[in-house]
Amino acid sequence: MSRIKTAFATLEAKGKKALIPYITAGDPQKEATVPMMHALVQAGADIIELGVPFSDPMADGPTIQLACERALEHNTSLRDVLSMVVEFRKTDSTTPVVLMGYLNPVERMGYDTFAANAVEAGVDGVLLVDLPPEEAVDVAQYFTSRDLDMIYLIAPTTTDTRIEAIGKAGSGYVYYVSLKGVTGSKALDVDDVARNLARIRKHVSIPVGVGFGISNGETAAAVGKVCDGVIVGSAIVNLIAANTADTAAARDAVSALVGSMRTALDA
Repeated sequence: MSRIKTAFATLEAKGKKALIPYITAGDPQKEATVPMMHALVQAGADIIELGVPFSDPMADGPTIQLACERALEHNTSLRDVLSMVVEFRKTDSTTPVVLMGYLNPVERMGYDTFAANAVEAGVDGVLLVDLPPEEAVDVAQYFTSRDLDMIYLIAPTTTDTRIEAIGKAGSGYVYYVSLKGVTGSKALDVDDVARNLARIRKHVSIPVGVGFGISNGETAAAVGKVCDGVIVGSAIVNLIAANTADTAAARDAVSALVGSMRTALDA
């Protein structure tokens, strides 16, 4: 059983929901990423989404765009990101790690080479924003043959037919984008999320994580009542951005936020 599947099964048995924080690898420095990953786990994270820096993160708002710029200023490459996972795995063999990013760096490395290196490093899943399932038919074999979970996005505008296709093609979990627009959006309608998740669950049997617009414990708890996992990105990256000169302060601030979300989810 994959680490992602195990994590969700364990949480379900305890009546809990997954807390899935996102950080951009290499932000604000390469050396800060692995300590931040461990801090996330200690604060209550169940799965970590680790962003691969890219120069044109089209689905992301200003917060994560700037995080990618900070990481790229230090020449953070895909190989560096994989090395960070290797370092993380030296002391954490259980927390699932999902690489989230865009297709270009993977294409440059080569699908087969990337998949092999990712598994060797200890990566559990891949979410490539600009690789929809319709275009991943030939590519997915490199990942699925090595038991790398393929995680896909579902939007409020996704049709039932396409949701069904994503449910069949994906594994690990699906990422429901709760808002139209880019990451960092604010206005989240939990009732609307609940209605859309009810529709999604008719076609998707794997867990559903919800992201976009979740910035505090109150929102996390409300969304957690209707989904399997709460995904938090921009709120965390904003705290890192506010403490780029003091990575210890950044870890403390992020730990406090993630800890409050864990407490709210478990209440």
